[in-house]
Amino acid sequence: MKIFNEICRLPEFETDLRKLLKRFKTLEDDLKIFIEKQLNLYHKLKIDNKGIFQISSLSIENPKIYKAKKFACRSLKGKGVQSGIRVIYAYFEEQDKIELIEIYYKGDKENEDRGRILRYYK
Repeated sequence: MKIFNEICRLPEFETDLRKLLKRFKTLEDDLKIFIEKQLNLYHKLKIDNKGIFQISSLSIENPKIYKAKKFACRSLKGKGVQSGIRVIYAYFEEQDKIELIEIYYKGDKENEDRGRILRYYK
């Protein structure tokens, strides 16, 4: 089942993911489920469960940059979607493309890497 035309990951995202996978073994699978369920609901079915927010203070017109705060990570048992894993991504509506920018654990850092976002999309 193909939901989006394209889903790709920035090299830094891969690095973030590799580091987190050492601690959260289920992350790769959790990410797949997140894309199939959460992003599909939000972008395709226009259902907002208050888990995805557009980062609007970046002064970037296109693509729209989003932060997902609800991310179910099975390695963080008992936390459900409030796992503390954050996913930053760009959605190119015209091309129907998701570009994964950053993934981090809130316990490690407070906010997204705005410098990284601006380097790629400014």
